Amino acid sequence: MTPFLDVTRDGPILILTMSRPHERNAISEIEYCQEFEAIAEQVTDDIGIATVILTGAGSAFSSGGNIKKMRDRSGFAPRESAIATRNSYRKTIQRIPLALYNLEVPVIAAINGPAIGAGLDLACMCDIRIASEKATFAESFVKVGIVPGDGGAWLLPRVVGMSKAVEMSFTGDTLTSNEALACGLVSKVVPHEELMASARAMAARIVVNPPHSVRLTKRLLREGQHMRLDSLLELSAAFQAIAHETEDHREALDGLLEKRPAHFKGR
Repeated sequence: MTPFLDVTRDGPILILTMSRPHERNAISEIEYCQEFEAIAEQVTDDIGIATVILTGAGSAFSSGGNIKKMRDRSGFAPRESAIATRNSYRKTIQRIPLALYNLEVPVIAAINGPAIGAGLDLACMCDIRIASEKATFAESFVKVGIVPGDGGAWLLPRVVGMSKAVEMSFTGDTLTSNEALACGLVSKVVPHEELMASARAMAARIVVNPPHSVRLTKRLLREGQHMRLDSLLELSAAFQAIAHETEDHREALDGLLEKRPAHFKGR
């Protein structure tokens, strides 16, 4: 089977392209989920990778689930029983949010077209979302009589706020790229032909910084979403102690004081 994720390395930037344009990059196979897990593990272990860009091939970012497989019960919802379906979701599509959301490096979603259902939730697992003017967005599970099974009920309110998330989830309505910008679902809308250049430019602004500082900062932002302030402060102090002992911290200070660009080595 041809890999679902086409992987390209550009120095410290890793570009992941969902490569099933004929299926609108639907996430329909257990192997696709396993690829996300494997890539996330590799990225976390490789300090040379500082940022990931996720995009889709063809006209869609991701249409989410495969409707034909839903109908035929040949996808993540097997015919056997509700229990079998529950276990199937836990072993397949639910592995992606655990892998992507907890990835140590920043992830930029370059949303080239429709991000629908699980495709929208996939975008919400990323840290920064840049949309082509051709992109559209829908939390559309209700339209096919199911619920967000991949963590969307947790992810979407944290991105757009509870009121907008409820509206999107209850109606299944589609947002344009400008409507997504207005509610904070994306941080930028760009002409379609400039999408990847914009994503790369954003990545370039991140990768010039000390990699361990970026990774630790992302972890603090993640933990801060569910920790008490006093607990987060304790974790911040521990992470700060680590950061102060790195060579990159000393190099950053020297660069500022000597009025020259700093050169970081991830140490």
